[in-house]
Amino acid sequence: MSEHPVRIASGQGFWGDDLEAPVRQVEGGPIDYLMLDYLAEVTMSIMQKQRSRNPAAGYARDFVPLMERIFPACARRGIRVVSNAGGVNPGECARAVAEAGRRAGVSGRAKVGVVSGDDLMDRLDELSAAGHELRNMETDEPLASVRHSVRSANVYLGARPIVRALQGGALVVVTGRSTDTALTYAPMAHEFGWRWDSWDRLASGVVAGHINECGAQASGGNCLADWWTIPDLAEVGFPIVEAHRDGSFAVTKHPGLGGAVSLRTVKEQILYEMGDPATYITPDVIADFTTIRLAAEGSDRVRVHGVRGRAPTPYLKVSIAYAAGFKAVGTLVYAWPDAAAKARAASRILRERLDRLGLAFDRVLVEMVGWDATHGPLAGEPPRDLPEVQLRVGVRGPDRAAIERFTREIAPLVLTGPPSVTGFAGGRPRVQEIVAYWPALIDRTVVEPQLSVDFVDI
Repeated sequence: MSEHPVRIASGQGFWGDDLEAPVRQVEGGPIDYLMLDYLAEVTMSIMQKQRSRNPAAGYARDFVPLMERIFPACARRGIRVVSNAGGVNPGECARAVAEAGRRAGVSGRAKVGVVSGDDLMDRLDELSAAGHELRNMETDEPLASVRHSVRSANVYLGARPIVRALQGGALVVVTGRSTDTALTYAPMAHEFGWRWDSWDRLASGVVAGHINECGAQASGGNCLADWWTIPDLAEVGFPIVEAHRDGSFAVTKHPGLGGAVSLRTVKEQILYEMGDPATYITPDVIADFTTIRLAAEGSDRVRVHGVRGRAPTPYLKVSIAYAAGFKAVGTLVYAWPDAAAKARAASRILRERLDRLGLAFDRVLVEMVGWDATHGPLAGEPPRDLPEVQLRVGVRGPDRAAIERFTREIAPLVLTGPPSVTGFAGGRPRVQEIVAYWPALIDRTVVEPQLSVDFVDI
């Protein structure tokens, strides 16, 4: 058990984030852990589709070359990596990471821990037969109503299996759909030997994880307040949580890197994706965000303390993705003069043609980018001197053929609609499958016994 502060660095806020950020965290100064958050709800369905085409796929593949790059430094300095890059195939991800470690020359000096059991796809019918209806938390419909369309179903896991992997000596821990916050507070629970009923400490760890989970959003990126004053976002320093045994922690970043850690940046991140602040539910604890206390501690350092928590619910949340039809989006750009009027006329002409063709859609969405796309009706009437407007028309519906026909009706507007069109170089719009989100709850007692922690030697 550590008697010293533990430094947990955020290196990834989403799949597709700054590829150099984890390297800057490892090379920029002392850290004990690097957490990498790759997953969102739609990400799981994308990975499930990849695995359906290739049984060895279904995880964040760019995690593997990253680990190969930083493995020598991590092994030499004892920096442990915790990531949910495993997606819907954590076992294959762990094996690929182990191979990367061998290529990086750390054989015999590290092992990969892999957490599995969150994927419920193969158990859905069994669970349904046992009376687990997995009702939509927003509509109360049973999952049976869309069962034939389900593409992925994963339980949000907490910190306990990650701690087991760390206790087993893993230098790298790969999970599937763990909660974003667990990637940070699992190292805290492990290092300080917290009991699983230490509600206040666990809740403080959840707050630390919430601040860390979105990468540079806590250190000046995407900052609303005085965003223009944030320095050097081209080489932004991601946040680092410096945690203590009592659950208190400081948020900071490596010196010499861009960005800023201040009361305003930390407060903005705390408010991100917030529902009831008194009831922030995780698998391990319910954190009361109204009890958070913040204090500036000099340049790029904010102290967080006073967080209170209480026992978790008897349920775990399930993230389910299902196919919900098709969509396509087409764009044209109209130039001055009367750019908005031309775009409006083109939209009307297009709608009339679609109606004459007898094409029906669940929804048709028309936006004028440069005028009303951001603010909608609040934008008012467009001024005549707008230099250009992008007409963006999107349709969605269950009939792929209808969506395909829509994609062929955009280009004719170039010569059969209002003048001064540009911006069609991208060609015909692409038909895309719509993946919808189905949140549900499940009794944790049917999930937790199925969780496993295995190890792959490097």
